[in-house]
Amino acid sequence: MASRGASQSFPQRHRGACGLLIAIAALGLLLAAAGPAGALDTSPSAILTNPDRFDGQIVTISGTITNLRETVSRRGNPYYTFDLSDGKQAIRVFSFGKAPCRAGTAAVEGTFERVKQAGRYTFSNEVTATQVTCR
Repeated sequence: MASRGASQSFPQRHRGACGLLIAIAALGLLLAAAGPAGALDTSPSAILTNPDRFDGQIVTISGTITNLRETVSRRGNPYYTFDLSDGKQAIRVFSFGKAPCRAGTAAVEGTFERVKQAGRYTFSNEVTATQVTCR
């Protein structure tokens, strides 16, 4: 005796599974468009007040650009740094490429790192930007 599924064509047997796969793919696209999971929306002041809490975390910060510096590494790769100030404190931002903003305000998304300077007991607090949006 033939099973019930054997009498159905391939599309009829797998219609539910295909619908589920489409729904999962759509959810994945929505999550990707929303940005990295777990990005903390914060400020330079909040980070610098408690840098250990944010160390290694993906953050989103906004503020005013100051001290923009563009340069090229020894290998010929362009990069830039600037300070991003919220009016109270400023945090250093680093990114590869050419600076999209020369002045004004910006939103930065990236990873905050509290890095000990080589051979010293001083720390460099910096956000390595994955995205800089001029405002």
